[in-house]
Amino acid sequence: MSLDLTDVTLTYPDGEGRLTALDHVSLDVPKGTVTAVIGPSGSGKSSLLAVAATLITPDSGTVTIDGTTTTGMTRGELADLRRHKIGIVFQQPNLLPSLTVAEQLQVIAHLDGRSPGKARGRTMELLDAVGLATQADRRPHQLSGGQRQRVNIARALMNDPTLLLVDEPTSALDHERGAAIIDLITRLTHQQATATVLVTHDRTLLTAVEQVAEVDDGRLRLPASTR
Repeated sequence: MSLDLTDVTLTYPDGEGRLTALDHVSLDVPKGTVTAVIGPSGSGKSSLLAVAATLITPDSGTVTIDGTTTTGMTRGELADLRRHKIGIVFQQPNLLPSLTVAEQLQVIAHLDGRSPGKARGRTMELLDAVGLATQADRRPHQLSGGQRQRVNIARALMNDPTLLLVDEPTSALDHERGAAIIDLITRLTHQQATATVLVTHDRTLLTAVEQVAEVDDGRLRLPASTR
């Protein structure tokens, strides 16, 4: 398994008590597969993603990423783990307006200390994979919404993560473009051998994923494999 959540519970302060966001959640996501996480607003989907991303430490339970258990790790160690093992695709691309498509990816490699030559090669490899090699010199305002989201996905893969976390990537797209983005994520998951967790509100786009996890009131259940 590349992601293993075991008996994870997460609570938040709520007045004089505490609100349970995740209630004894366990989830295994193998490499090269996509697990879609669905559920109503406020059900705990975002909390699950934040725990998997090591952005929030749960009250109890364990989070294991590519064989590394995060319990007891310092903030610096967690940041290092995210930099080398985790790619995050945010709901909004949040591309830097002054940078070209290629530069959006290369800045990630620069932060990781990679040589410019290796960064350029990896950049063009990923842009080709998402169908944007010919758009490398364009800036965000010159791209469509679907193209910006493709850059977002490529950027998240720049550090060769073993875990890819995707938050509502189709929320601002129409159904056709949304379906294309889900197909792209699924294809790249298989090609790059990442363990992918995909939070989405659109059940109609889930025919290609290996596993669907439903969250409701902080509790998770796995109805069935989609295959």
